[in-house]
Amino acid sequence: MKAFLNWTGGMKFNAVAGDHTLVMDAKTPIGKDEGMTPKELVAVGLGGCTAMDVIALLKKHKQNHSSMKIEVDIATTQKGHPSVFENANITFDVEGDVDKNILLESIHLSQTKYCGVSAMISKACPIHYIVKLNGEVIGEGQAQF
Repeated sequence: MKAFLNWTGGMKFNAVAGDHTLVMDAKTPIGKDEGMTPKELVAVGLGGCTAMDVIALLKKHKQNHSSMKIEVDIATTQKGHPSVFENANITFDVEGDVDKNILLESIHLSQTKYCGVSAMISKACPIHYIVKLNGEVIGEGQAQF
């Protein structure tokens, strides 16, 4: 895997990986807030990695989800530099005709076996998760790698 960053002025960069480009910037007043920050990109990577695991496992078990929303909330240290992750909370919000036990097992497998981003981040800070199915909280857990 390779990524390239091209500075476009101020604190703004075009980040390129493969054929894909996105904008990265710092928040004001340091930057102009014209793109995600590096830490926000890590949060997106965490959510995307585990979401793709869960979708693949639900498809494997022929589950009919109509939507999935992932919220990633990461607390960072507030004193001194560098500011690092203290803890991460992921909420999986799934809608549809999905077996509760298959959903819980799919998320458990993602957070204990498959999600490489969770595996890396969990070495630095705890990752907790909550699972909602059709608006009801049905489970919770912690990444264990």
